Amino acid sequence: MDLNADFKTPASIHAGELEWRASPMPGVSRRMLDRIGDEVARATSIVRYDAGSAFSAHTHGGGEEFFVLEGVFQDEHGDYPAGTYVRNPPGSSHTPASKDGCVIFVKLWQFDPADRTHVIVDTNKAAPVPHRDRPGVSVLPLFADDREDVRVEQWEPDAEVSLDAVGGTEALVLDGSLRHGVEVFGRDGWLRLPVGARLHAVAGAQGARVFVKTGHLRDVSAPATG
Repeated sequence: MDLNADFKTPASIHAGELEWRASPMPGVSRRMLDRIGDEVARATSIVRYDAGSAFSAHTHGGGEEFFVLEGVFQDEHGDYPAGTYVRNPPGSSHTPASKDGCVIFVKLWQFDPADRTHVIVDTNKAAPVPHRDRPGVSVLPLFADDREDVRVEQWEPDAEVSLDAVGGTEALVLDGSLRHGVEVFGRDGWLRLPVGARLHAVAGAQGARVFVKTGHLRDVSAPATG
């Protein structure tokens, strides 16, 4: 399956308007944003776990990165409430579930194969810091290396936000709204810009809280399944 698989062109989806599509596991459904592959795929999705649902134990051959949007995500390593960011590197394994239900934004098979860095950040326990070079923007760092930068950004109401996407940019609206060009993105609105493109957005009247990932689109490949 290919969905928004041309990473040289911009892509956008108002995920909150999509129907939930069943996954192979009962009680787990998803809204797909981009995808190359079938069940083993390079994929970006919003995934919903109904109360009491679980996924089978599995190993992440290409790594897994997720941000909890609603509820509490759980596995044998702990509980992760809304606002938690997690990186499970290639070779890691777990058995995901949710006792009371949850929704997560998740990216699969998008790690450097040599990456072994495990990260857990509870954004409820840290405050974003005003960016010295970007007026109206505060930043809470989640992860950064020489390949990519991941953070939550808080944009003040009506702030004009510009960002050079040297290695590509991806943004998911967590709260509030933003306008990019003529398109307005509310909660769960998703935007992906290719290498070399420029993000120029305006925050809505209530501001915007945005999950932002940059630099990661220089080298895009699907998982090897053969």
